[in-house]
Amino acid sequence: MIKSQLKLLQNEKLPSRKELNSNQHWLILYSSSEKTKRLAYYDLLNDRRKQLGRKKYDSEPVEIDLPNSVRSHTVYACVDEKISAFDLLTLCRKLVGIQKNYKVRKLGVILAGFDIAQSERLAEAVVAAAAATAAVMPNYKSKSKQKAGLSRLELFGLKIDHNFKRTLAEAEGNALARYLSILPPNELTPGNYLTRIRGLAKENKWKLEFYDQKNLTKKKAGAFLAVVQGSHEEDAGIVRLQYKPGNEKSRNTVCLVGKGICYDTGGNNLKPAKYMYGMHEDMQGSAVALGTFLALSKMQVDFPVECWLALAMNHIGPKAYKPNDVITASDGTTIEIVHTDAEGRMVLADTLALASMSKPKLIIDYATLTGACVYSLGSSYSGVFTNREDLHADLIQVGKDSGERVWPFPLDEDYDKGLESDIADVKQCALEGDADHILAARFLQRFVKNKCNWVHMDLASSNHKGGLAHIPTDTAGFGVRYSVSLLIDKELKL
Repeated sequence: MIKSQLKLLQNEKLPSRKELNSNQHWLILYSSSEKTKRLAYYDLLNDRRKQLGRKKYDSEPVEIDLPNSVRSHTVYACVDEKISAFDLLTLCRKLVGIQKNYKVRKLGVILAGFDIAQSERLAEAVVAAAAATAAVMPNYKSKSKQKAGLSRLELFGLKIDHNFKRTLAEAEGNALARYLSILPPNELTPGNYLTRIRGLAKENKWKLEFYDQKNLTKKKAGAFLAVVQGSHEEDAGIVRLQYKPGNEKSRNTVCLVGKGICYDTGGNNLKPAKYMYGMHEDMQGSAVALGTFLALSKMQVDFPVECWLALAMNHIGPKAYKPNDVITASDGTTIEIVHTDAEGRMVLADTLALASMSKPKLIIDYATLTGACVYSLGSSYSGVFTNREDLHADLIQVGKDSGERVWPFPLDEDYDKGLESDIADVKQCALEGDADHILAARFLQRFVKNKCNWVHMDLASSNHKGGLAHIPTDTAGFGVRYSVSLLIDKELKL
């Protein structure tokens, strides 16, 4: 992977007219207060807004070339101080995106007319959008060359000296998640995925264990093994990564668990072409778990974190598992197979059971799990489920604060009627009926042992056409920023 190195410079004062005239590219956010009038070219900027019929605030960027010798290309907006995190990040993505089209490497950023807290919030959103835009993604076009992109931001009007360590760590984690998810499936097989993870583990000094299919057979992980038995290569398995802080204040371990289906054909219940195309991104749950793990370790959090990744392919073949099979998971639960395209909950079942054996305080799992969640929410929100109903308000608020929005769904026990089997302890899913996202969560909850607190994220917004919030690519890597906020701001280590 190619990493972007975004250098940040900071100035407390607004730039003079001379400084404005010396830079070719500017991004400006200003308030409607009187203080903004101190900004050079303010009248020109405001007149342009009036020509466009803009009202008090802008939800879309304004563009202008300043009347100076370098024709400074300037994108700007008048911003409501109470703008939501999602709308602010979206606006910043659009502003940065316009300048990216000019192949800018150095971008001046001006924050005018805001108090200290407001300017810091706005600056963070710009840095998040710039870092997301600067990240290089896979490109296999024969005539395409990876060119250096945005590498330097110079911030004006920010009073607090700030290196945005957390924002850049989140951006690096998100970029990792997106990069891995975009890789074609012949490049990111489970074996190649493991090789990449080993490299990251060595670089970041993580402890790594890999449970291959022989190990999983000994652990009687039949749910995972049922999915991979159709693969011609025995490269599937479960990865366990561990981060431990140097000065550990808390023994409350957090486990991040991710579905890593590197390609999903649907198995014997073969997907039609329309729904199979894009299934290389069915491993995005694992990529988000890994990206979150990277971000937390880069931040050097003071609590231990584990990352469990279920890496597999859902192939079709003579040995592939099939409807009406009955398999036994590692905890002894017998499962009647109903639909082979519900493979994600199968690999997660054993992975959750293994992860919860060490009694972590919190497990968060991530998966592109159900179409039902997309039907319920669209791709602007992701769904969340938890065995702690009292956390619903916090889960929603973290989405609002981080700009990665989620909505909780119920997990009432009576939903289990849809999973009752005549021959096994539980059905894998229901062949007919609604609320598959809820049934999937009820199924997974069975495998969370030792009364662990648990949050399940069904990534309906893993891919959103045109980008989402600060992320410019369709592949969103949704969940990294959210999870860091959940664990740090809400201190959801319990």
